[in-house]
Amino acid sequence: MGKLDGRVVIVTGAARGQGEQEARLFRAEGAEVVIADVLDEQGGALAAELGARYVHLDVSQEDQWRSAVSAVKNSLGRVDGLVNNAGILRFNSLLDTPLDEFMQVVQVNQVGCFLGIKTVAPVMEDGGTIVNTASYTAVTGMAAVGTYAATKHAILGLTRVAALELADRRIRVNAMCPGAIDTAMSNPAQLDPAADAEETGRALDELYRKLVPLGRIGKPEEVARLALFLTSDDSSYITGQPFVIDGGWLAGVSII
Repeated sequence: MGKLDGRVVIVTGAARGQGEQEARLFRAEGAEVVIADVLDEQGGALAAELGARYVHLDVSQEDQWRSAVSAVKNSLGRVDGLVNNAGILRFNSLLDTPLDEFMQVVQVNQVGCFLGIKTVAPVMEDGGTIVNTASYTAVTGMAAVGTYAATKHAILGLTRVAALELADRRIRVNAMCPGAIDTAMSNPAQLDPAADAEETGRALDELYRKLVPLGRIGKPEEVARLALFLTSDDSSYITGQPFVIDGGWLAGVSII
């Protein structure tokens, strides 16, 4: 018996990274997984490998949300879970951030999460779950990622309000706050054929050994296990809460 047997779960940004690992784990636990992304080739190949479904979805576009959710309902008959995983990161100081860049991050991270809740919740089965991907930066500050941090702070607000408004239908809404996780977002060199991703990875490892109490960068599989906990009945009495998964980074700075 899997923890998600019989459940239909949409995972956004699931073609790679954290979303991919969430899709893999959810499928292994018995869910009918819908992989939603703009990376059609990668997403389609993953869906074929897992025996899952793929839908094209730009999370910043309301009409695409409506089309994707309608396709899921028509093909699978129900929606029980949503993981709002899709997100982008841009590095810049606040004073050097162009408005267009700021709005691009807002549209994907913040508006995408809002549209996911707004579009999926009305058709979700009572007792469903929504897991929003926030960030370590949703509960603290970090220089050079101000736009990203602002959107992730907003996601915590959306999570709490949605948890209150959907509680009468027993729809639980929670947020994950990952620290540094070993994906292309933390190491963009993984996406650059001309870059030495291994060398960059070694440099990041050295950095995280100093910053993170557990002494390493996190794995996307570890975030996926948290997403599974929040989507399954293991968290049946939890809603409206942020869950930090950061290797102890938020705990503070050690001077020993």
